[in-house]
Amino acid sequence: MKAKNKDLWVFIETEKGRARNVGLELLNPGRKLADRQGGKLVAVIIGTDVDEAIKDSEAYGADHIIVVDAPEFAHYTTDAYVDAFTTLVNEDLPTSILIGATNIGRDMAPRLACRLKTGLTADCTGLSIDEESSCILWTRPAFGGNLMANIICPDHRPQIGTVRPGVFKKKEPDHSQHAEIFRKDICIPEKRIRTKLVEIINELGSELVDLEGAEIIVSGGRGVGGPEGFEPIRELAQVLGATVGASRAAVDAGWIPHAHQVGQTGKTVSPKLYIACGISGAIQHLAGMRGSDCIVAINKDPDAPIFKIADYGIVGNIKEVIPALIDEVKKIKE
Repeated sequence: MKAKNKDLWVFIETEKGRARNVGLELLNPGRKLADRQGGKLVAVIIGTDVDEAIKDSEAYGADHIIVVDAPEFAHYTTDAYVDAFTTLVNEDLPTSILIGATNIGRDMAPRLACRLKTGLTADCTGLSIDEESSCILWTRPAFGGNLMANIICPDHRPQIGTVRPGVFKKKEPDHSQHAEIFRKDICIPEKRIRTKLVEIINELGSELVDLEGAEIIVSGGRGVGGPEGFEPIRELAQVLGATVGASRAAVDAGWIPHAHQVGQTGKTVSPKLYIACGISGAIQHLAGMRGSDCIVAINKDPDAPIFKIADYGIVGNIKEVIPALIDEVKKIKE
C-alpha cells in the first residue's frame, strides 16, 4: 500500500470524552516527525462526546483532527475501533501512525497493521528519522531489555508503531491554537461488535495504580526486605499524595503486584518527583524512570548505580530514613 500524503497520525485515546495523557504525549514527537516528513500532524479521535479531547488535541499542537463520534464508541471494543480506524486509513492513507502502548493500543495496533498489510513496531521507547531511508526509526528494547533494537519499515505504508506511555513529555498547551476538524460519519452495525463491556475495574484491591499519570511516585526495591517493607513506602506515598511503584525484583519476589512495576518490563514513567527506596539501579529499571524531573534515591550502599542518575541521594537504612521523611512532610503540612 502506498501513502497518499506525508501526514503523521496520532491516535488520541479517550476516557469519558477526555484525551488520555499518552495521546497528548505523542503529539510532541509527532510534531517533529511530521515536520521532518513534510506532512501534517493529525490527531485521530474515536469515542463518544469527545469535544474536550478535540480542544486538548488542538492545544497540544495537532494541525488536523479527524473525529469519529458515535454511541458505539463510548467504550473500546476491538471490532468497532479497528473497523473505524481501518476505514479512516483507507480513505486518506497517511505515511505514519503513532499509537500508545496501552492495553487498548496493544490490542488495536496489531489488528490494524494486519488489515492494512503493513508492519508494526511495538513498545517503542524512541522515535527518529533514518537519514538514509527517510523512514521512521523505531527504537525498542529487545532480549529482555539487554539491548536496544532500531527498526524501519521501508516497503509498506503506513508505518505503525506503539509507544510506551511516559516516554515523551507533553509540550506546554497553547489554547490559542486551532486545528482543522474533519468529522467522519462511521457506523458499525451492532452485529459486527462481538464483545460487550460488562464492568470497568479501575482499582487493584483498594489501591489506585496510575503510574503513567502520577506526578509523584515512591518506589520500593529489593532493599525493602519483603512485602512488609512496602508499608512505610505506602505511608510516605499517602502523605505526599503519590503513587506506589516498585522494581522488577520486588514484583518477581511476590511482594507487590505487577501493576506497580516501573522499568522496561513494567511502566515507563516521567513524574515530577521519583523517590527510589532500596532500589540499586539496574539498567532495566533506570530506563523506565530516568525521564523523571527530580530523582531522590535512598540506599544504604553508597556505590549503588541509582546514585549516578539521582538529583539527591540519601545513604542510609530506609527503615530509618523513610519514617523521618514522613515526619518532616507531616510537619510541613501542618
